[in-house]
Amino acid sequence: MKSYMYETMYILRPDLNDEMVDATIGKYQSLLKEQGASILETQHRGKRRLAYEIDRNREGVYIQMNYTGPGSAIAPLERAMRLSDEVIRFLTVKQETGCAGRS
Repeated sequence: MKSYMYETMYILRPDLNDEMVDATIGKYQSLLKEQGASILETQHRGKRRLAYEIDRNREGVYIQMNYTGPGSAIAPLERAMRLSDEVIRFLTVKQETGCAGRS
């Protein structure tokens, strides 16, 4: 079976305080771990201006998570993000690990 690395970038509402942002990051990390994924790296990219207004927000807190694990871990994560009031947008991309010829 091929091993895949996933990257999920999500944007949180700008009005969340630091404790709420940290709690939200922890919630999604633990959700992935429960599904059998292992977190490689989580980057808190800070508050940035959005390219266009989303749900009356002009800014958002960007978070990037890189992890490996089964593909079945993605659906519960994205479902939780879709139902969350804190998450404005999210995107998950899949990469095959161990690719030769990447520059």
